[in-house]
Formats: sequence, structure tokens, C-alpha cells
Amino acid sequence: MSADATPTVASAGENRILTALPASERNELFGLVRNVSMPVKTVLFEPGAPIESLYFPIDGVISLVTPLHDGAIVEVATIGNEGIVGVPLVPLSGLAVRAISQVAGHSLRMDAASFLTWFERSPAFQSLVDKYTQALFGQISQAAACNRLHSSEERLSRWLLMSHDRVGSDQFMITQEFLGQMLGARRSTVSVSAGILQRAGLIRYVRGHVTIVDRAGLEAVSCECYSVIRSELERVVQPELRSPRSLSDPSSPQ
Repeated sequence: MSADATPTVASAGENRILTALPASERNELFGLVRNVSMPVKTVLFEPGAPIESLYFPIDGVISLVTPLHDGAIVEVATIGNEGIVGVPLVPLSGLAVRAISQVAGHSLRMDAASFLTWFERSPAFQSLVDKYTQALFGQISQAAACNRLHSSEERLSRWLLMSHDRVGSDQFMITQEFLGQMLGARRSTVSVSAGILQRAGLIRYVRGHVTIVDRAGLEAVSCECYSVIRSELERVVQPELRSPRSLSDPSSPQ
């Protein structure tokens, strides 16, 4: 499934990597990115395929997954408005994962050549990309430990909290089948875990629609991996972060 490109930047939301850039560089980059719609199951690239474009999510959630020979997939990381899909970028090469949209949203797309040019010319952009890449590897390592050691309810809570951080809404859609693939669990296990969280009054889950009811309670149920991953991602942009603003309005005063 291909992304549906339009020539304008999203009317709401922002990507925090781009927002953290100096205003002059950020405004110049507006001419190099294009807003693309990301329906569920949109594949951005396949394992080993050359990466032709990079994506700066605005809302929604992108998964990096490893497909197995039996058709199963294992999620290794999720990316939202705090990050970039397609790094580390090696010219004419690819990554050993598939990038796929798991919660519908929008991203800002930049072609690989423009990305590499900006990476070489802008120390601020290079610093943000390097720090994010380190944080992404940290997330992958933490998620591997989480999947091995923590319960399904803890991992489901972590996943829901990270998605909630990124979509900008208390409600979003995710099917049991897809969630089971992401968590590496059977649909029956996901159903039981979601039922436990729902009976505790933390979420509502009806026919693939999730509503976060009690955010604080969900954080209490989640394992420590959520706070560890979130802290690592926050450190990427926090030192450079300026006043929040929408990427849809490049003329807004700084």
C-alpha cells in the first residue's frame, strides 16, 4: 500500500525533531518535505531495500518489524512524532526491518538525497539525527528485554502509553490481530490482557477502537520500560526544544 502524497504540510501537529531545529533551517526544510497520509498497514520500506525516502511522523505510529519465514512478524521498535523513520541511512543500502504504519496518521516525507545533504550541511540537524539514532537503538534493546521478561498486561500497557503519547488523542484504532503481531502474542492472550485493563477501568476496547480512560492508572500497571524509553526519547530534543508551534504555519513568530 503506498502513501497518498499531498503538497501541503499537515494542518495540525508537529514532528519534534524538525521543531527542535533553528527557525531559519526549519523554515527552509518546509520546501523539501511533503505531507503524506499513512493508512493502517502502509509499508514504507521492506527489509534490505534501498531507502528512497525518510519520514518524520506527525501523528500515528510506525512500527519497525522483523518478518519471519513462517509469516509471523516481531516488532523491534515504534516511531511517532518524536522521531524519524529510515535512520540510520546508508546510501544505496537498507535496514534489516520492515517499516509499517500500525496506527493511521500523517508524516512529512523527505527524499533520501535531500536528507543526506541536510545532514552534511547542518550541525544542528546532524546532532538531532545522531542522538535520535542512539535513542532508537536504546528503545530496541529495552523492548527486547521487555518482551522477554514482562507480562502481557505490562507490555500492552507500555504499547498503549507510547501510542497515546504520539497520536494526540485518547482514542485510536488497532485490531487484536495487529496488536498480537506487535506484541508477539496470540489474539486470545491480547483479548485477555485487554479485558483485564478494561475491567480495571483503565481503557475501553471495542471492535478495534481503544480509548484511554485512566492514563495514570495505565502508567502504574505498565512496566518500567515505558518510562525508560520515554526518557531516552525526551533527551533527544529537550536541550534544543523551543516554544511549541505547528509545522503548518512557517510564518508563526518564534
